Amino acid sequence: MGKPTGFKEYKRQVPVERPVEERIEDYQEVFEPFSEKKLKEQAARCMNCGIPFCHIGCPLGNIIPEFNDLAYRGLWKKAHEVLSATNNFPEFTGRICPAPCEESCVLGINEPAVTIENIEKMIIEHAFNAGWVVPEPPEQRTGKSVAVIGSGPSGLAAADQLNRAGHTVTVFERSDRIGGLLRYGIPDFKLEKNIIDRRLEVMECEGIVFKPNAAIGTDVSVDELEVFDAVVLAIGSTTGRDLPVLGRDLEGVHFAMDFLPQQNKEVAGDGVEDKISAEGKNVIVIGGGDTGSDCVGTSIRQGCKSVVNFELFPQPPNERPAHQPWPYWPMKLRGSSSHRETEGDKRSYAILTKEFIGDASNKLTALRSVNIEFNRERKTGNATMDEIAGTMKEWKADLVLLALGFIGPEQDNVIKELGVELDELGNIKTDKNYQTNVENVFTAGDCHRGQSLIVWAISEGREAARSVDLFLMGESNLPTKGPDDLPKR
Repeated sequence: MGKPTGFKEYKRQVPVERPVEERIEDYQEVFEPFSEKKLKEQAARCMNCGIPFCHIGCPLGNIIPEFNDLAYRGLWKKAHEVLSATNNFPEFTGRICPAPCEESCVLGINEPAVTIENIEKMIIEHAFNAGWVVPEPPEQRTGKSVAVIGSGPSGLAAADQLNRAGHTVTVFERSDRIGGLLRYGIPDFKLEKNIIDRRLEVMECEGIVFKPNAAIGTDVSVDELEVFDAVVLAIGSTTGRDLPVLGRDLEGVHFAMDFLPQQNKEVAGDGVEDKISAEGKNVIVIGGGDTGSDCVGTSIRQGCKSVVNFELFPQPPNERPAHQPWPYWPMKLRGSSSHRETEGDKRSYAILTKEFIGDASNKLTALRSVNIEFNRERKTGNATMDEIAGTMKEWKADLVLLALGFIGPEQDNVIKELGVELDELGNIKTDKNYQTNVENVFTAGDCHRGQSLIVWAISEGREAARSVDLFLMGESNLPTKGPDDLPKR
């Protein structure tokens, strides 16, 4: 519970961001170091709430009050053990998770919530710096082998758990480096890639085999998977939602996920041919989620002339709306470090793109939009999206980045090769045990549940791993979510 009076004595405090004029000149993480003294004060704010609703808010079932209390008392090694009992990669979630646990914090009912995400990050950084994160290979092997297809957070979590159970695990990744969207979807200023590499080094020493440049169906024949006793599909939801309006084929209109990975490759030291660059351009990012804000921050660092972020829906309220009471996740106004790097937060809400305009050489020069409002029909209750007369506007645009979310996994790949069924939403269909219609093929993460959060990806990877272990062995000691499983990692 931390310090009994801590929530009265200390105000919520999070790490300070580096000055904008400094950080936009590089791709390093945006936050300044946070002192141990300040962190203990923040951990002290965790109150004796009786029922820790933060557990409910966290898809991983992290044992939050316990590791908060241990951090407050400076018992870092024990805090690391408790944190790692439910979370394979706190160094990832401590940086890029939207922290639904904090929205469920009991203190958050009438005070700013405990800074759970930053405490989590500091605990794992303490552990790495102290040398406590070391390879722990299983004492014995089961003789069973598992192929994990995809190396994002769900694939890595599944691989980690299955390896701990004693199975021989091989991870196949179609890209040239391991990490999935952690590697090539999230900018380095949010997650520097050495953070991924140090974890992968530990996992390799524990016996996991990683195979990059290994797309199933092209680089690797699907027949080669027959040597494995089970297969886990963790291929993500990577089919981007398009915007099929007039002018979509103009030069200068791109998917966000064609833009962001190129910059990550360049930061990694790779040469990038035909790079999509925002340098000197008027940029419009369509889509108000995390991917959209990542495009904003990357465009600024590339030296864009201007950048505007469009959002289809109305601007949400600053505070929790009445119809989304605590402890539910509220749809309220949030801003990222990238938005704070623009002058005046250049976000435009309730705006619909009608047309892309180009010149004689088929290059994008402008975008035409209209403002909209959402109304609800009395009879059906359905919401309608109505254009507001007289609001048509033309924007200068040399580069448009589509960050409209993802509609499901790519289907003309291993899904087709293995013959797994899809549900009505286009995601991989499973039973309650993450098992597909193909007996020894399981799935986890965004390709299973749809586009979601990193904590859900890790949670699904862990749960799918347990199902695979049960399938292979008839029983499993791998934990499910919740504090009762603390000793079982």
